[in-house]
Amino acid sequence: MTETARVYGGSLYELAAEEHLEEEILSEMKEIRALLRENSEYPRLLSEPSIPRKERIGLIDAAFGGQAEPYLVNFIKLLCEKNLLREFGGCQEAFQRRYYAAHNIAEAVVTSAASLSKEQEELLKKKLETMSGKTVVMELKTDPSVLAGVRVELHGKLFDGTVKGRLSELSRRISDT
Repeated sequence: MTETARVYGGSLYELAAEEHLEEEILSEMKEIRALLRENSEYPRLLSEPSIPRKERIGLIDAAFGGQAEPYLVNFIKLLCEKNLLREFGGCQEAFQRRYYAAHNIAEAVVTSAASLSKEQEELLKKKLETMSGKTVVMELKTDPSVLAGVRVELHGKLFDGTVKGRLSELSRRISDT
């Protein structure tokens, strides 16, 4: 994340917090970010200098004006005017970090060889919440190379309960002797 994204995303968060719109704007930012990823030509169009600024702003109004929170629409317009639309993803990440910090939420990346059942997800989430003392939002990934077990990244720490991790640790110990 760039310093620009951190400053702009943080500023939007402060405004959203003052207006009690943090959750709504975060949700809409995620949706818009996904849309921009799916339609990669649209950000390029909005950044095209040969298209007059008024037309580009009109395109943003047409796409998001009646559907997204007005503060967010104006934020996107500002990024467009400053030729910073490419920073939108970083702004969303900065906003989300501020939101998570303010609401005592921790993000965990959980990697397993196969998809976890709903029951396993709930049990793991409860365990992580007990460990961290925070509400946990899990990003679930599957990676067959872990063989079995679960690897969790939480608060910058890695908890590796995978067969692959255990074999790597065993191999390291054997090499050290």
